[in-house]
Amino acid sequence: MSSEDLIGLGYVVAAILFILGLKGLGKPRTAVRGNQLGATGMLIAVLVTLADRDIVSFWQLAVGVAIGTGIGVLLALRVEMTSMPQLVALFNGFGGLASVLVGAASFFEAVGRGQDDLQLTVAAALTAFIGAVTFTGSIIAFTKLQESWDGIVVPAAPIVNVALVVVSIVFGALMVSDPDERLWFWLLVATASVLGVTVTSPIGGADMPVVIALLNSLSGLAASAAGFVLDNALLIIAGALVGASGLILTAIMTKAMNRTLVNVLFSEAPTAGDGVDADSVYAGKVTSTSADEVAMLLDTAERVAIVPGYGLAVAQAQHAVRDLTRVLEENGTEVVFGIHPVAGRMPGHMNVLLAEAEIDYGALIEMDVINPTFDQTDVAIVLGANDVVNPVAREAEGPIAGMPILDVDRARVVVVIKRSLSPGFAGIPNPLFAADNAMMLYGDGKAAVVDITKSLAEM
Repeated sequence: MSSEDLIGLGYVVAAILFILGLKGLGKPRTAVRGNQLGATGMLIAVLVTLADRDIVSFWQLAVGVAIGTGIGVLLALRVEMTSMPQLVALFNGFGGLASVLVGAASFFEAVGRGQDDLQLTVAAALTAFIGAVTFTGSIIAFTKLQESWDGIVVPAAPIVNVALVVVSIVFGALMVSDPDERLWFWLLVATASVLGVTVTSPIGGADMPVVIALLNSLSGLAASAAGFVLDNALLIIAGALVGASGLILTAIMTKAMNRTLVNVLFSEAPTAGDGVDADSVYAGKVTSTSADEVAMLLDTAERVAIVPGYGLAVAQAQHAVRDLTRVLEENGTEVVFGIHPVAGRMPGHMNVLLAEAEIDYGALIEMDVINPTFDQTDVAIVLGANDVVNPVAREAEGPIAGMPILDVDRARVVVVIKRSLSPGFAGIPNPLFAADNAMMLYGDGKAAVVDITKSLAEM
């Protein structure tokens, strides 16, 4: 068997492992195995690629691996779980940038050898456009999530974005007509980079889960386009898998928010009007509670549902929640977790946090599955969630009207752990906080859960 056949066989095996790994990632219980299969496929792909003698020298590869490993280790040690969405945004961005650089090097080399054709040139133009948009868009998403910069204010943003797309198409056409002129490639990259900024800047924080999913998809599409430039079948397959799965996830996110992708990209997130009065919702109606009272409720409860939100991540309360879960289970209480698709700041954010705390995957219940069971739930604990449990979503009008929510208000007792009555991303009051069956436990999420666990253990 020739070396070319071995490379082809290795790519087929790697592609199969990618597909199986992606399938495994679809369920929490098989996610770890899916991740291992995907990593094994990538290892095989790298080793097989090293057998190709057309690559750069091994010492150059070693330098690149050393630099990348150092950066990766530093990030792994310093980035906290609460900052994982920001890290994912950076991963997406640098994936797009890598596609642009690799595509540029391969395209220019092919042009220098006189081996360029229409397919190669079009693929290079798509790589430049998608990769550049992904890079700058991801950087803006990172700054928004980090709350360090909100991007730029773009007057008449939709018109500007359409104009930038048209200009990008023009530069792409010039690349096709005159591939020897490198200026067209870099002008296309520059225009697409500006487009990434102008598209992402107006998008509100509530839509960030959708944006991250979309950018993840774009990074895959950029890699797939780069695969056509490199004439590498595995890169085409892997990029297409990432692109397709990212688009599916984007669709799930938009559905969960009762939004469309067009609304997310070309209009601001809906917000409350000036007529919304929090006092009329909360005044004299909110019942406060204490950790001891909550512990008394939990001591007699047969079923407890915990609904995590971004506040759990901010308070880093996942391990405290795990300890509370174990105490309840030792007491014979059934404990489940209601997971909303857009809880947190990236798809699967709550799943990642709870998995880090070694909470059983089987206890993580999706919204559609857990909602019919809230009527049989003794205590629902809402920890750091807001809009995803707001009953206002069931009304015909309003910023979150029609958005699927977790029906925690139908539980016998609802305990909301929150620092204050401040609104969520939608900027509207939550009538759940003032409901007859709801109690507010004010304070830091982690400290509150620790106090409840301590009181429960002492009973």
